[in-house]
Amino acid sequence: MRRLGREGWVGMALVMLLACVGLWAPAFFEPQPLWTRLASWMPRLVVAAGVAVVMVARHIDISVGSVLGVSGVVGGMVIAAGLPAWAGMAAAVSCGALAGALNGWWVAGLRLPSIVVTLATMVAWREGLRWGRQGVFVNLPDTAVWMGLPMVAGQGLVIAAGLGAVAGLGWWMRNMASGRWVAAMGSNPEAGRLAGIPAGWVTGGTFVVSGSMAGLGAALLLVQSPQVDPASGRLLELEAVAAAVVGGVSIRGGAGRMRGVLAGFLLLACVGPALTYLGVKAYWDKAIHGVVILAAAAMAARAGGKQAT
Repeated sequence: MRRLGREGWVGMALVMLLACVGLWAPAFFEPQPLWTRLASWMPRLVVAAGVAVVMVARHIDISVGSVLGVSGVVGGMVIAAGLPAWAGMAAAVSCGALAGALNGWWVAGLRLPSIVVTLATMVAWREGLRWGRQGVFVNLPDTAVWMGLPMVAGQGLVIAAGLGAVAGLGWWMRNMASGRWVAAMGSNPEAGRLAGIPAGWVTGGTFVVSGSMAGLGAALLLVQSPQVDPASGRLLELEAVAAAVVGGVSIRGGAGRMRGVLAGFLLLACVGPALTYLGVKAYWDKAIHGVVILAAAAMAARAGGKQAT
């Protein structure tokens, strides 16, 4: 059991939570509500996966919520102009990638701290969007909702796209040289440079990945409603970082896997609905989130202390 690791403990906690809910509130697993919840979670999951890549590289991206909001509005405006839903989704992903590239240029090119850069862009994108839209929603045609498919089929496509994107990131980080460079630079940047790893390109690339995943989150959110809310994505960066930390991504960089991020995200996401089905007051949701995050941070600190000794 001592070798179980944080990912294993998170997975066990998730299984225990679902088992308790299944025992005392089996309505939680009714197919259609469960399918709907999974589809609604996918935008947040892919954003958490993108943030995890940046964290493995020993950086942080807290602009993802604002990037998702901007990308969603851009994609919505493309669809509202008469173009098909896939064009709006592509525009959202492209917008996210460009925003990520801008962050990467400031961090890798000018060597500015990532927390400062992404805090600045978070505020800039959010306030610019508020000034530009004045809170007005973007109205979409009915054909854009679920990409014109029946709701169940559209939800299935969204779920498949979200899980596929996370699985693809995991495969890339595990099997591709460029993906392994991310962990190498996060573990020991100086050693990585001496080994010939292009540090600037790797760092900048992680921010492009994070921005692209935020754009993909916007695209997956875009097709779930006939309107685009300019305020969507607010505080999403906190949820993304929390899911990554709970899922075993090291806050010191150099370690983290997508399966852990998936488990951490599902654990946090399931708490609120589970409490509702169990008849527990909703305000306990955030309290339990805080306890889980503190426990994960304590486990990470303890593991770091053991490595230091």
